[in-house]
Amino acid sequence: MAKSSKTIDVAHSYAVRLMQHLVVPTFVIDPKRRVVIWNRACERLTGVAASEVIGTNKHWQAFYETKRPCLADLVALDRPEQLPEFYSEYAARGHNGLGFSAENWCVMPKLGSQLYLAIDAGPIHDEAGNLIAVVETLRDLTDQKRAEMALKELATKDGLTGLSNRRSFDQMLLTEWARAQRTQKPMALLFVDVDHFKLFNDQHGHQSGDECLRAVAAVVSRHAVRPLDLASRYGGEEFALILPDTSSDGACTIAEEIRGAVMALRIVHGADGAGDHVTLSVGVASDIPGETDGGPDRLLGAADQALYAAKRLGRNRVICADGVLAEFAGLGRDSVTVSGQVPGSPSRKSA
Repeated sequence: MAKSSKTIDVAHSYAVRLMQHLVVPTFVIDPKRRVVIWNRACERLTGVAASEVIGTNKHWQAFYETKRPCLADLVALDRPEQLPEFYSEYAARGHNGLGFSAENWCVMPKLGSQLYLAIDAGPIHDEAGNLIAVVETLRDLTDQKRAEMALKELATKDGLTGLSNRRSFDQMLLTEWARAQRTQKPMALLFVDVDHFKLFNDQHGHQSGDECLRAVAAVVSRHAVRPLDLASRYGGEEFALILPDTSSDGACTIAEEIRGAVMALRIVHGADGAGDHVTLSVGVASDIPGETDGGPDRLLGAADQALYAAKRLGRNRVICADGVLAEFAGLGRDSVTVSGQVPGSPSRKSA
């Protein structure tokens, strides 16, 4: 028995030394979630010395500013249901059904910079099946993640203005429409068009035209202030703004702010048939999707009609889809159909 015990001690000592010298950042916690091993690679990755965490439950401080479980803690506690809460980027059970795998942005307080880490945590049991430790290994994927994010941004951003492009707009519109359908909250859409832009280009040249579009884009972008708001270049000189959880009145207020802010820029226009300065026409629509509404076509059509009305009524104005019929009725127009469809509405092209 003494020989067997000595063999086990030697094996244990060897395993600990091996783990300490692994090039893979690794730490081990016991069933009470106290750190028993914090290897040298983990020290280099986190900037936290083993002496600061061994024997404590403070391993979270190496990765986060506020207390929260690490992946190893969730394994020790057997809490797979908490994976989505703490690891929203990616989380899954281990390949063998034991332990968890995840990816996550970590604050890394000692380093002063964020790292994107791939994490694996697995349990170690004794012969009786009792948990004796949890091993967590870490891989720094920051460079790969940032490259992936840069490529994704290139695919979703308009090269001239930096706003989201038409593809991104289409995807977000469908997503937010579906969400509004579930929550039964209003969703607003603004179409923003630069008045007489072709004349502007003819008068001042395409380089000045590009500068004008960037200036207008900056104004539109400043009004996409909430996380789910989306400002995009819809095509040519036209921009679109998706505003979830926004009523018609609220959207019209934002539209007027955008129109006024561009007027305040006093970008010189002066072409024949245009005013002294660049102005905007804005069409606004807001809707609460019904259960049978398959997609946002009605919202798109309403905002399109409102923009068309703004153009036909003299430009440099905001028209809400709710008031399109009333506006045209005020001009004595008899060409507006009962449905509110405006004949001759211009077709739209992708950016």
